[in-house]
Amino acid sequence: MGIIQKDAFRTMLISYGGIGLGYLNKGLLFLLILTTEQIGLINLIIAVGVLFAQFANFGTVYATWKFVPFFKNKSNNHYGFLSLMLLIVLIGIIVCLTIALLLKSQIENIYVQKSALFIDYYYWVFPIGIAYVLYLVLEVFLRSFYKNILSAFAYEIVLRLALTILLLLLWMNWINFHWFVILHSLIYIIPTFMLLFYLQQLGELNVSFKHIRIAKRFQKIIIYFSAFSYFNTLGTVFVTSLDVMMIAQLIGLKATGVYATVIFLSSALQVPYKSIVRVGSPLIADYWKHREFDKMEELYKKVSSVALIIGLSSFWILWILIDWIFTFLKPEFGVGIWVFLFIMIGRLVDMYFGLNGAIFSTSKKYKYEIVFTLFLILSVFFLNLLLIPVYGIVGAAISTSMAIILYNFGRLLFVYFAFKLHPFQKNQFVVLSLFILNVVLHNLVISWIDSQWLEILSSLILFSFTFLFPIWYFQLEAEFNNYFLKAYHFIKNRKT
Repeated sequence: MGIIQKDAFRTMLISYGGIGLGYLNKGLLFLLILTTEQIGLINLIIAVGVLFAQFANFGTVYATWKFVPFFKNKSNNHYGFLSLMLLIVLIGIIVCLTIALLLKSQIENIYVQKSALFIDYYYWVFPIGIAYVLYLVLEVFLRSFYKNILSAFAYEIVLRLALTILLLLLWMNWINFHWFVILHSLIYIIPTFMLLFYLQQLGELNVSFKHIRIAKRFQKIIIYFSAFSYFNTLGTVFVTSLDVMMIAQLIGLKATGVYATVIFLSSALQVPYKSIVRVGSPLIADYWKHREFDKMEELYKKVSSVALIIGLSSFWILWILIDWIFTFLKPEFGVGIWVFLFIMIGRLVDMYFGLNGAIFSTSKKYKYEIVFTLFLILSVFFLNLLLIPVYGIVGAAISTSMAIILYNFGRLLFVYFAFKLHPFQKNQFVVLSLFILNVVLHNLVISWIDSQWLEILSSLILFSFTFLFPIWYFQLEAEFNNYFLKAYHFIKNRKT
C-alpha cells in the first residue's frame, strides 16, 4: 500500500487543486457569466464528446491495464504495444466519426424541440472526443508504469486553468459566446499534447505501426480482449453522459445545466477514491500476472475501507453545508439538493466496492463483465424514461443511483464466487455503525436549533467527536490515519 499511498496522496492534492479551479469555474464563473441554458449546452457538448471517446477507444483502456505488464521491455520499445493501441484507437476514431456524421440529421431530430442550440454546435463535440480518447490511451499507458502525476496535473489543473482564462475573456467581452464554445472544445487538446511530450522526454514515444513486434497470436488475444472490454469501458461514463443527454432531450438545456452543475459539485467527494484507484488498478494487473491473490485481497480490502471512511466523511460534511451552499445559486438550482443526495447514495456504494471493477476486468473471466455493463446502461436508460417525465432531474438521479447500486452488488457477488475475494472487514461495520449513530444524533440536535450557523457548527463538532475521532483514536483504519499524518507533515513542511 506504500506506493499507492504516496502517489495517491500526490494525485489527491492535484485533484483537489483541480476541484478548487473547477468550483471557481463551474460553481462561480459559469453562474455569473453564462445563462443556465448556456451552462446546459456546454455540459451537453462535454457529455457527448466524452461518450464519443468511450466509443472510439475500442476497449484499449482495459487492454493496456491488463497486458502492459506482460510486454514491458524498454530496450524493445515494449514490442510496439503503444503503437498497437494507438492503431486500434485511430480505427475507432475514424469509425465513430463516420457514424456520427452519417447520423447527424437523426441526432439533431432528437434535440430540435427541447435543446435546439445544441444543433448549432454539433461539430464541436468531435475535438473533445478525439482529444480525450487519445488522452485516455496515453494516460493509462503511463499509469501502467506508475507515472500518475503529470496526467492528473494536465487534466485537473492545466485544462481547468485554460477554461478559467476563456471565462475571463468572455466576461471582459474579448470573445463572444460563440467563440467561447469553439475554444472550449479546442483546449481539450492541451492535456493530450502534454502527455505526448512527457512520453517523448521519457523515451517512450516510439510509435511506428510498421514495427509492432507483438506476435500475431498475442495480437489476436489483445484484440479479442479489447473487443469484449469495449462495452465495459462505456460503463459509468456512459451512464453520466446518458443522464445529461436524456435530460436535454426530455426537458431542455436549462434542466441540463442544473443537473450537470450539481453532478460537478458532488464530484469533489470522489477525489481521494479516484486517486487511490488510479494508482491501485495497475497493481491488480501485476498481481494477476504473478498470481498473488493474497496481496490482491489485502489491497481490495484496504482500498474499500479507506474509500468508505473518506466517502462517508466528505458526503456528510457537504450535506451539513448543503443548504448554505445552495443559497449562492440561482433559485432554479434548489431542486439540485435532492439530485445531490440520490447521486451520492449511488456513488458511496460505488466507492466502497472500490477495486472490484479492476479485479473483474483484468481477470480471465473478463468476458462476463459485458453482462453487467449492458445491465447498467439499459437499466439507467429505461429508468430514466420512466422517472424523468415524473420527477424531472431528481428522477434521473434516482435512476442512476439505483442502477449503480445493483450493478456493484452484482459484480461484488461475481468476484466473490469466482475468485473468493471480497472487500469486507469487521472495522467497516463499526464505521457504518458510528455513521448511523452520528446521523441519529444530528437529527436530534438540529431539531432544537433555529440558527443556520449554529446548526452547521454544532453538526460539524458532533461529527468530529462521534465519527472522526473514534476512527482515529481506535485506529479503525490504519491507512486513513496515515493520510492524516501525511497531510499534517505536508502542511508542516510547507510552513517551514
